[in-house]
Amino acid sequence: MATKRTKQEGRGSPLSSPLTVDAPGVTNVVTTCERTLDEVKRDVLGRVGKRSPFEDATREDVAAVLRGITSLDPDHWAGQWGKMGAVHEARTGQLALDGASAEAIADAHFRAFNYYRIGRYPVTSTPGKMTAYRHALRNFLQAARCFDPPLEVVEIPFEGSKVVGYLQVPPGIARPPVVMHWGGVDGWKEDRNRNSRALHRAGLATFTMDMPGTGENPLRYADPGAERTFSAAIDHLAVRGDIDGSRIGVWGGSFGGYWAAKLAFVEAKRIRAAVNQGGGVHYGFQENWLRPALTRTASQYLLGPASLLDARSYVMGVKTLDALLQVAPTLSLKHQGWLQRESAPLLAVNGKKDDQQPIEDVYILLEYGNPKEARVYPEGGHMGRSPDANDAQIAGLIVGWLKSRLAT
Repeated sequence: MATKRTKQEGRGSPLSSPLTVDAPGVTNVVTTCERTLDEVKRDVLGRVGKRSPFEDATREDVAAVLRGITSLDPDHWAGQWGKMGAVHEARTGQLALDGASAEAIADAHFRAFNYYRIGRYPVTSTPGKMTAYRHALRNFLQAARCFDPPLEVVEIPFEGSKVVGYLQVPPGIARPPVVMHWGGVDGWKEDRNRNSRALHRAGLATFTMDMPGTGENPLRYADPGAERTFSAAIDHLAVRGDIDGSRIGVWGGSFGGYWAAKLAFVEAKRIRAAVNQGGGVHYGFQENWLRPALTRTASQYLLGPASLLDARSYVMGVKTLDALLQVAPTLSLKHQGWLQRESAPLLAVNGKKDDQQPIEDVYILLEYGNPKEARVYPEGGHMGRSPDANDAQIAGLIVGWLKSRLAT
């Protein structure tokens, strides 16, 4: 039974007490209210240097921005983080005048990108957030001039538009395998550097791109056959001379994990390995899971359940919860008939206590078709994170699995 609250309450005032929900597929879940500004600020400080989108931020910069944030209004949020981005972007000009190295200038651009990126978080659903994204993209591309391995911007013609991705090939390895990877509603291709570096250390090339509904992907998440944007990228990678296009892996994180799972079936003959880390398959697209998750129980999402609803609605191309609940079930891989088919080797990774995607979506993959693999973290939340398993440790497990699958 849900309790109604006003828009003002949803922004900053907690409910007087938590609610207990018993819904099909959601057993004895203690709900959370919308997060207060103070709660968000505490969470931000706890994420600095550790978790998205603050893994490359500094505590000094973050503390300065938080002092100026007085509400969770999305454009206010974008503007305050954008001010810190502008500080670092202005430094690039002064560094150039002072004759600083290209690396020092690139580092300042990356710092600027990082704060603009936080400003557009989670999605560009308001004018201020779209402005922050444009600033973030510009500074990222400036910073990327000094990336090692070098970053190539790849533009692939696609149905009158284009698919944009970033290719990096580790030096000294002749035609290495390549891993295509992407994030979820809030983790776009510019945000995948840590995972890319882990893959490069393992001798794997990387191709990062935006999933449908995010960044520069020309399709929305719920567009029929939106996985064809990934297929267009596979077409391109398959014929390049600097990588081995016969050894392609895919890795999708969070809401983007769905596309990795789907590609394991759709592109079973062209990819060697697929990783679904924290993505939906069937149950996570059903109303009895989505309604409580997007209104009450997404406790780990930085800005609270309403922000997660806003983000998923944006990538889906819908405006309301009811509209999202109508379109989401059409994405079920079970209903689409894919689960019964042969798949490429598929690894599913998540935490048993995830409140953004049901753990049952890992299990259902194991119940159909050819054998799959899974790693379930019993105390883990979304993406598998727990006190005993951080992002780097989980990424290490995934990278090791991909390397073994792409070795020959």
